[in-house]
Formats: sequence, structure tokens, C-alpha cells
Amino acid sequence: MKTSDFDYELPDALIARYPLARRDASRLLHIDSPHAVYADRLFAELPGFFRPGDLLVFNDTRVIKARLYGEKSSGGKIEALVERVLSEHEALLFMRASKSPKPGAEIRFADAIPARVTGREGDLFRVAFDPAHSVLEWLDLHGAIPLPPYIDRAAEGDDDTRYQTVYASNPGAVAAPTAGLHFDQAMLATLRAQGVETAFVTLHVGAGTFQPVRAETLAEHVMHSERYAIPEATLAAIQAAQQRGGRICAVGTTSLRALESASRSGTLIAGEGETDLFITPGYRFNVVERLLTNFHLPKSTLLMLVSAFGGSELLRQAYAHAVAQQYRFFSYGDAMLIERQN
Repeated sequence: MKTSDFDYELPDALIARYPLARRDASRLLHIDSPHAVYADRLFAELPGFFRPGDLLVFNDTRVIKARLYGEKSSGGKIEALVERVLSEHEALLFMRASKSPKPGAEIRFADAIPARVTGREGDLFRVAFDPAHSVLEWLDLHGAIPLPPYIDRAAEGDDDTRYQTVYASNPGAVAAPTAGLHFDQAMLATLRAQGVETAFVTLHVGAGTFQPVRAETLAEHVMHSERYAIPEATLAAIQAAQQRGGRICAVGTTSLRALESASRSGTLIAGEGETDLFITPGYRFNVVERLLTNFHLPKSTLLMLVSAFGGSELLRQAYAHAVAQQYRFFSYGDAMLIERQN
């Protein structure tokens, strides 16, 4: 398949650059793939799409303050994004500078954090942070929430909470699992009160999630790798839901990728791992039957994933409908609930 098959025109005005006043105030496009129809709904109506015994699987990763600004010992300015924390005092960073720092170069971030470049891994720089604090402590003190590039503004006070799910607990992501941003505690309580079960996985979202596919064909694209974990309790919850006839709904493409990555053998396995799973049309899903997700960037791996889940032609029609109806797009935008096509 060609990357151009997953392109679409999006007016700039439909990119949601700020969250709505209420988390659950967004719109919801329900895509019923088995019947090839879609309908305009509201996110507040979501509980009506579930029945007792169904299971919602959330990604509990927590966004870290991964954006840093600093300078080299020569005085040259640096803009950096922590892509992954490797250990207590070392991380992999994307760095932009007039001249790339070489291994051994000394850097000072936020006029407060001494650091040193220790090596390169492709486009990423391996950086050792001063041991006075852990990497996560330094970031919490001096970093900024790394809003996606299409939001096109600096992070503001509200973003510290609104670009974070209400159930986030495991720090490590540099981007939010955005489908979960729509849930508040009241919505979660409503779902549980009507007998809908919940479970959690962890997938630390990397900066690669924003990268468009630049290869001409999907087969040429190299997928970025991300860390995930499936707890034993989540495995047990999924098995129990399947035994009672409940439907498994992944909240977000990250939850789906974690579950499908852990079931590539055909059987879901608990534990931790790295995934570079690239889901494209033709993929056979092993675990997830329903997907709650936001609208995704043109030519992105996530658009290819939802096309695999709901059907390429139906998703193309649904996206055109969403543009015509002026849905809000991307991280702070509206949501879709997709019923799997097969």
C-alpha cells in the first residue's frame, strides 16, 4: 500500500490547540464497521455504548516534562526533547542546535542542570545528567510539558493537568495517550456503576508517534520502538471478560498496540517488552474488539492502524464527514469509537 492512500485535507482551523472546558464535552463519532455506517454522538453518551461485563483497557503512562532548553559550553543554544529515560541519571534526547554536540560535549539545561553527551544512537543523543538528582527529578524541576508540534504554542499552566489523563501513574511518556484525556472521574464512576470493568496497561509514548511516514510505501517504513507492560491483573481481567462474553475495548491506539504486541503468538502474555509493531490494513487482531481513539494526522502510522481496525474505505469516508461537520482534530480534539471490522 502507498503512504499517499492515507492522506487527507484538513483545514488548520480544525486543529484543536486548547482543551474544552470539560474533559467529557467533546463530540464522538461512532463507527460501526460491521454495518459500514457511522453516526454523530457526544462523548458524554459513551456509557450507553457499553453493557455489564465489558472491559475498558486504559494506558496509565504519565507524561513527563520532557522539553528542555539549554546551551553548550561554547554558548550555542540547544532545544531538547527527552525521548526515553534509560536509567536514573541517563536519557536519550532529540536535540536541535546550530551544530550538533559531539560525544564528550558539556551542556547546561535551564541554567541549572549540568549534563554531558556520552554518545549517539541514530538521531538521538545519549546524555548523562548531573547525579545531584535523577533525570525525572531534574525534568520535574526544570522541564516543560512537550505539547505536540501541531498545537503550535508553548505549554501553559492548564496543560500540566489537561495534557495528562486523570489516571496517569507511571511516568515515562513524552506524549499523552490522548483518547484517555476525555475521561474524568465522574465518567469512570458511571461506567463502573453500570458493571463495566476497567484494567490498565503501560506504554510509554515516544516522540515518534508524531512522525509522518515518509517512505513511499508502507513496507519501507521502519517503526519506532516503545516500551510496554501488561500486568498479570490485566491479563486475568481480559481472560475473565472473554469467558463471560464481554467486549474488550482499548482506550487509545497505545493500549491497542500494547495488547496486540503482547499477543503476537496468538495468546496474550503478561510482562514487559519493546514493541515496534506496525499495524496496517490486513492485520488480524487478536484481543481488541472496540477502539476508542482521537482523529489522527495524515500519513501517520496511527491513521493506518485505525484503517486496519475499521476498514480503509469506511475510515476515509468518516474522516471526510468529520471535516465537513467541523469536528476538532488531534490531541485536544474529539473522539471516535470504532467497532472492529472483522
